[in-house]
Amino acid sequence: MTAPRPARPDRTARPAPALDPHDRARLLAGEHHDPHALLGAHPVKGGVVFRTLRPWAKEVAVLLPQGRRVPLRSEGDGLFSALVPRLRKIPAYELRVRYDSAAELAVHDPYRFLPALGALDLHLIGEGRHEELWTALGARVMTHDGTAGTRFTVWAPNARGVRVGGDWTYWDGTALPMRSLGSSGVWELFVPGVGEGALYKFDITRPDGTHTLRADPMARRTECPPDTASVVTADHHVWQDADWLARRGARPHHEAPISVYEVHLPSWRPGLTYRQLAEQLPAYVADLGFTHVEFMAVAEHPFHGSWGYQVTGFYAPTARMGTPDDFRFLVDALHQAGIGVLMDWVPAHFPRDDWALAEFDGRPLYEHEDPRRSAHPDWGTLVFDYGRKEVRNFLVANAVYWCERFHLDGLRVDAVASMLYLDYSREGGDWLPNEFGGRENLDAVAFLQEMNATLYRRCPGVVTFAEESTAWDGVTRPTNQVGPGGFGGLGFGLKWNMGWMHDSLGYMTKDPVHRKYHHHEMTFSMVYAYSENYILPISHDEVVHGKRALVSKMPGDWWRRRADHRAYLGFMWAHPGKQLLFMGQEFAQGSEWSADHGPDWWLLDPSYGAEADHRGVRDLVRDLNTMYAATPALWERDSSPEGFEWIAGDAAEDNVFAFLRFDATGTPLLAVCNFSPVVRHDYRLGVPDTVAAWAEVLNTDAARYGGGGVGSTDPVKTESVPWHGRLASLRTTLPPLATVWFKPA
Repeated sequence: MTAPRPARPDRTARPAPALDPHDRARLLAGEHHDPHALLGAHPVKGGVVFRTLRPWAKEVAVLLPQGRRVPLRSEGDGLFSALVPRLRKIPAYELRVRYDSAAELAVHDPYRFLPALGALDLHLIGEGRHEELWTALGARVMTHDGTAGTRFTVWAPNARGVRVGGDWTYWDGTALPMRSLGSSGVWELFVPGVGEGALYKFDITRPDGTHTLRADPMARRTECPPDTASVVTADHHVWQDADWLARRGARPHHEAPISVYEVHLPSWRPGLTYRQLAEQLPAYVADLGFTHVEFMAVAEHPFHGSWGYQVTGFYAPTARMGTPDDFRFLVDALHQAGIGVLMDWVPAHFPRDDWALAEFDGRPLYEHEDPRRSAHPDWGTLVFDYGRKEVRNFLVANAVYWCERFHLDGLRVDAVASMLYLDYSREGGDWLPNEFGGRENLDAVAFLQEMNATLYRRCPGVVTFAEESTAWDGVTRPTNQVGPGGFGGLGFGLKWNMGWMHDSLGYMTKDPVHRKYHHHEMTFSMVYAYSENYILPISHDEVVHGKRALVSKMPGDWWRRRADHRAYLGFMWAHPGKQLLFMGQEFAQGSEWSADHGPDWWLLDPSYGAEADHRGVRDLVRDLNTMYAATPALWERDSSPEGFEWIAGDAAEDNVFAFLRFDATGTPLLAVCNFSPVVRHDYRLGVPDTVAAWAEVLNTDAARYGGGGVGSTDPVKTESVPWHGRLASLRTTLPPLATVWFKPA
């Protein structure tokens, strides 16, 4: 807005023809589908009619070329108009508006502009194939017909009318009704003079004539909760990670070293912004040797206690820690430190907040219209209607958006099982079968396949993870390969091995004297280890809600608990599959995680005497990651039977597990776990006769980790004594409650 220039008054204007009463009533009620046909400038017989809707204005005038000023007459209800004679076409013009103050405002008329959304965009939206949907819908800062402003667009096919209002209108959308763009269900309005930082919402007239004020589903920035307005924004971050992006996909992920540190950003170091986190998190993760971080859900969410898993702003990083560009700065910093960035993504459900997605335009829109398919019984939320092409497009484009616009290296898709089964957590007649009478959600299957295929095509080097807790066939199989069940693969890169997690933790919680009766819980994972590409998750879900921290799950006194904790990590890093460890578990935090105060960092303070108790465990995690990255046998054949052999998988009485891992050249690593609290002297193990001696390269009982220091300092020689079905064997001392790794000396 600029200060008005002196103008020459024009008294030749005449009253404009009256609006049709029905159109006028619809316009004022916010129900008109085409306000541009009533407002703005329109040629008529004898001249041009100018009409504007400016509630609360005292005076309105039109400023024409050569400084000609035409006062508009009040029609009541905030409408002002005039017919300017002898104009053969619509000239360039501005409005001059005066409210209670003496100052007159110079403004552009939003209703003099043609639509700012192209036909191709509308065509792709109609087909549900707009892979860059964020460029078409939402608020987009732009210059349109030479005028700077913001284009507002929203999909609301059931609405009788839509208006946009914001802080610049004092949240009154009366003056800014939007136009419907044909049968697309999209409403559009270009508002001159509105730029970055403006707050806005959509005032939607429902089919029953009532109004609802809604945040923008496509908002790329939001107010900080508990405030709920959307914020006009644009991207300005200059990326510095070109080298990282160029090399991140050099090796297939199932054949690459992946060790993930899972982080809840708001509580890792409570109170830090995205930019402050960028100063600390990359260095910490790189020092410990993790290859990736995984952020718990980052998209905007109103309830802090949901940890981000009840999303209302699917296209906006939470404003609690900064702006979208601040979040980009954090991702960029991690990439420059050599750390990949994964994020939890939540397409399974959304909350019922009446300012967000639920019955967005007065009817079920993003959710299924049948409550047997829309209501989630466990979480009190709503399930997306994956069969509706526009909803599927909203989600597929959202996955692309995070990876393209924020350079994420992958998405971990939350609660996949709840999406795949129509009877998930439902009883008897509470669920609706699919068209073939089955329980599979065929629409969700198609959506996941489309999402994965689109993401891998558009974003080379990314990887998707499925948190899928059932035995669904083909989660990590390519989408074009049909399995025994008749379904194509879902197309994920990796799957969380929930079975391994539950079984192994179940074993570890038992007192060693009882573990022999649960020996199979540690070996059963190898029965299905190659059915999918797996990651082994010790996630946030396992250290909250009374489940206890990882070290506190272990039985016995504090020494035994720490020893079990270290031995379990050694077993985990050696087991086929990638690794994921939640923050705090890398230094054996004893208390459950709390989203309010985060990890107990004070445990690492030297003045606390934490060298052995906690800093030693963290040193072990660093060494595990270092050895893991340098040992292809631990990751190169994770998904191949040729990469693993049992040596002793049935030593239940001893609580011992021993196995070999092999890289692509056949070079082995020997892992031995003793989950008994006794030292086992001269313990014989069958080994390949091609290796003359074995050197201990990692021992979780080492004194520097807080252990007792029992182990082998010299290489252990192979003897020509058949054992465990092999021609050769070795004898070694197994430390108590420990895992030991050996390599060919």
